[in-house]
Amino acid sequence: MRRYRYLRGKAAPEVVAEHLHWMARQHLKQDHGRDNRTLYRIFFYDCQPLQHKVHNPVSGTAIDYSKTDVASWRLAFHEELRKVALRLGYLNERCGQWVLGGEKLKQLLAGKITINDLNDHDVRYEVTQKGVDMRIGLDIASMSYKRQVDQIILVAGDSDFVPAAKLARREGIDFILDPMWAQVRPDLYEHIDGLRSMFNRQNGHPTNADVTSEAPLAQEEI
Repeated sequence: MRRYRYLRGKAAPEVVAEHLHWMARQHLKQDHGRDNRTLYRIFFYDCQPLQHKVHNPVSGTAIDYSKTDVASWRLAFHEELRKVALRLGYLNERCGQWVLGGEKLKQLLAGKITINDLNDHDVRYEVTQKGVDMRIGLDIASMSYKRQVDQIILVAGDSDFVPAAKLARREGIDFILDPMWAQVRPDLYEHIDGLRSMFNRQNGHPTNADVTSEAPLAQEEI
C-alpha cells in the first residue's frame, strides 16, 4: 500500500480495490504467446489495523486507534476485497512501543533539547506485523507443488521472498515480479523470470502499455 500511495496518492478503498483487479487483468494479457489464459486467484496479504487504546507518553492523552481514519480506511478496504483471497496476518500488540525518531531524537541525544521540549507529534506508536510473509510463502509453495498454476505474479519487491521464488521456479512455475517501479535487490532479481510493472512510472496512472525491464530498476524513493 505504501508503494501504491507513492505512485497514485491517496484514494478511496473502492478505487484501490478496482486498481488491484485492473492490475491482475493486465498481467493476464501480457504473455501474447499463450491463448485462453485464465486467472486462478488474486491473493491479497495484509493485517487488521490497530484498534486498541494507548496513551501518548508525552502528554498522557488517550488515543483510540479504532476511531482513526487509518483504521476506518483499512477496514473498508478489506470489505472491498470480497472477490479476492484475503490473507490476514496480525499485529503483535504485546510488543507495541512508542518511538522517538528523526531530528528530535538526534537533538535529544546531543543535549540540544530536553524531554520537556517534546510534544505529542514527536513520538509514534509502532506495532510489528506478523504472519504475512509466512502466508505468502505457504501459498506460493502450495500452488507450486499442486501445479494449480503455471505462472505466479508477485506484486512486491522484498528479498525475503527469495526462497519462495526459488521453490516455484524449481517446480517449473514462471515467476514474474511486479515491484511497482521500486528498486529490486540483486538477490531477488536473479531468482525471478521477469519484471513487469503495470502502473505508469511518471504519474501512477494505469496504462495499457506493457512495461518490462531486463535489468534491476534504478533506486527510487519508497
